[in-house]
Amino acid sequence: MNRFETLNVNLENSVATISLNRPKAMNAISQTMRREMIQALAAAEANAQVRVIVIRANGRGFCAGTDLSEGLAGYSSIDEQIQQEYKPILMAIHHSAKLHIASVQGACVGIGAALAMACDLVIMADDAYLYLAFAGLGLVPDGGMSFHLVNALGYKKALQLFAEAAKLPASECENMGLVNKVVPVASLESQTHMWAETLAQGAPLAQKFGKEIMRKVPTSSFEQTLDLESKRQTTCSTSADSQAAILAFFEKKKPVFSGR
Repeated sequence: MNRFETLNVNLENSVATISLNRPKAMNAISQTMRREMIQALAAAEANAQVRVIVIRANGRGFCAGTDLSEGLAGYSSIDEQIQQEYKPILMAIHHSAKLHIASVQGACVGIGAALAMACDLVIMADDAYLYLAFAGLGLVPDGGMSFHLVNALGYKKALQLFAEAAKLPASECENMGLVNKVVPVASLESQTHMWAETLAQGAPLAQKFGKEIMRKVPTSSFEQTLDLESKRQTTCSTSADSQAAILAFFEKKKPVFSGR
């Protein structure tokens, strides 16, 4: 599947793995990487064989943030750059019908941290850390980082971490609910693949609609959430997958889901 300069992409057992591949630059996100990431995510979304997408990185660290050496890379403002090149990546993950897992080792900095937090699930190596470097550079959080921090931690703690340009080790990220799992660095790759392949055997429609519902919770009322659950449950309960899974339950067999 790989045809990119700054990414490695492969597909195995219904899991598409997108690896940031600028290890000498600590996977700082260049303009080429941004444009290739948009393409890679779109291709994985369109591929019916893909059920789960893993975003990981080669080298010692996950991502050093934006490649500052490129400046605005031809844009007139950073707002224009974010809107044209970062927002499509982050919204592709947000709106995807498929689950995205960030697999993080070493440093995960700035917009790189925002990329990881945008994923539905996050697994971190025990040597990893999030570095909210924005304030130290005289900048505000971007890439939706404020949204993730406030929703996970509340306003006061989120603001404190931003203002202090905090470095959060993996154990603290797990305790704060920012990530799902922390594993030894030596087993990060194997445990990521094991988790992704297990999820890829799940029910695609249920995962799609469950993700949709839960993504909307922060901006929805209880009644709106209840109503959306009811509508999506109608779709799921009448699907071939649900019917087959109920039959498998009574037959004491493991269900096989087709996404229909």
